[in-house]
Amino acid sequence: MSSLVNILLFSLFRNQSERETILFGVFAVIILLFLVLDLGLFHKQAHKISTKSALYQSIFWVLISTMFGFFIYKYDDSGAEGAVEYFSAYLTEYALSVDNIFVILLILKYFQVKEEYYHKTLFWGILGAIVFRGFFIFVGAYFIHKFHWILYIFGVFLLYSGIRIYFEDGDEKIEPEKNPIMKLSRKYLPVTKDDHGGMFVVREAGKLMFTPLFLVIILIETTDLIFAVDSIPAAFAITQNEFLIYTSNIFAVMGLRAMFFLLAGIIDKFYLLQKGLSIILFFIGAKMLLEIFDIDVNVYLSFAVIIATLTLSIIFSVIVPRKTEVEEKED
Repeated sequence: MSSLVNILLFSLFRNQSERETILFGVFAVIILLFLVLDLGLFHKQAHKISTKSALYQSIFWVLISTMFGFFIYKYDDSGAEGAVEYFSAYLTEYALSVDNIFVILLILKYFQVKEEYYHKTLFWGILGAIVFRGFFIFVGAYFIHKFHWILYIFGVFLLYSGIRIYFEDGDEKIEPEKNPIMKLSRKYLPVTKDDHGGMFVVREAGKLMFTPLFLVIILIETTDLIFAVDSIPAAFAITQNEFLIYTSNIFAVMGLRAMFFLLAGIIDKFYLLQKGLSIILFFIGAKMLLEIFDIDVNVYLSFAVIIATLTLSIIFSVIVPRKTEVEEKED
């Protein structure tokens, strides 16, 4: 355990300047403050989140994330280049979160979770993501520092992911009963049949029991880890600065919940976004592998490619009718 802590501390503070350490402190205060306010003040009672509220929250997190990027530009030693890397990683993670939203929605529908419990469920799911992603990012940074060739494995994996995602049909299917973590949970945890007013753990006849909502949290966490397998290597392909990777990743994840409530009903309209994401992953993977031949792709060019691909994917999704929609009209 102590060796693991040493790895995390080494990875976190290995290359950090005094300014970067201060910025990391600012980041931690922002995240902790809004997590406390969110759970303890704004959403003490379970209720359905309106589209208007989700829009305001989405705008808020985009503004906060953008302001932090400005702080990096203004005060971090990496300056403009660091800010561009931060925004590139942020946009990539934010876009990849769209697929994550769709799967989370399927999970909530599968377990028939009431809409007033969506917020609480996503809150704890995101809290877990902050911890687990931090662990993977800083441990990954440690090993990349020791074994630089791991980056090239990431590059190959991203090429594969880009090709795989491009040719997927986009019809997500979930089978919770086949999830190994879910199987273990059902086997060894006593689970109630009722949701007990949105509780995760209750006592029945003096016995500690877990509710179905607790199983939903477990499934959401394992699903997020699966998505992180794509997004974290992509972030390392953009920059090897773990400070920029973690802050951009977590700001994107923090905005995920608000985006969920905003896009839940219209997410299928952006059907070409998956193709755009596959192109981005393929580009980032290729960019990383080109370093083997001493070919360095400028960070500003990378940022332009990411922005252009995402923008065009959204625009064409809106103006070009889906094949199924055309067929329905003809029928």
